[in-house]
Amino acid sequence: MLWRHGRTAWNDERRFQGQIDIPLDETGERQARRGARLLAGIPPSVLVSSDLARATATAAQLGDLTGLAVTADPALRETFAGQWQGMLAAQIEQVDGARFRAWQSGAEVRPGGGETRTEVAQRALTSVLVHLAGVPAGGVLVVCTHGGTARALIGRLLGLPVDNWHALGGLANCSWSVLEEHTWLWRLAEHNAGRLPEPVAGTDDS
Repeated sequence: MLWRHGRTAWNDERRFQGQIDIPLDETGERQARRGARLLAGIPPSVLVSSDLARATATAAQLGDLTGLAVTADPALRETFAGQWQGMLAAQIEQVDGARFRAWQSGAEVRPGGGETRTEVAQRALTSVLVHLAGVPAGGVLVVCTHGGTARALIGRLLGLPVDNWHALGGLANCSWSVLEEHTWLWRLAEHNAGRLPEPVAGTDDS
């Protein structure tokens, strides 16, 4: 299961966070508590998180309810977006418009000179496979991560061409996607679950 962190002030402003370590805002804290109450009923077997504060704080809510330790893993961080990090979407459009529009359309470009989607997917996949090895048969791994990372990882697990990954809707804050491993493939059982209809906040998962 891939669980996006709760909202931050930068999500609300449409400011590109990337790997800048921004905490949850009050809304994000409420979202994390609500999401944790729902996910605790699974129950999860192993709980891992990006090491950025917005993800670890979200995962900690579920850890508190289930008694699971949260393993923080930097390989699960959001996309590194170089010069775009900290900028509003409108500012990026002004200074790097062509590349920004290409990236928004799903093209395999380096946002702000940072990581490609393929590179993000590879590091996240490597991490998830390591953590899956510690999950008992029939158990559930919960990965608390970021919108862009989750989308790239889902696309990679499903074997979709990278230029089709953008067809997956962005995860809303504190929503999750459920993937099931079968003998020779992964299936997407749920996507953007656990929320009422609302816009996806932020630019990182566009």
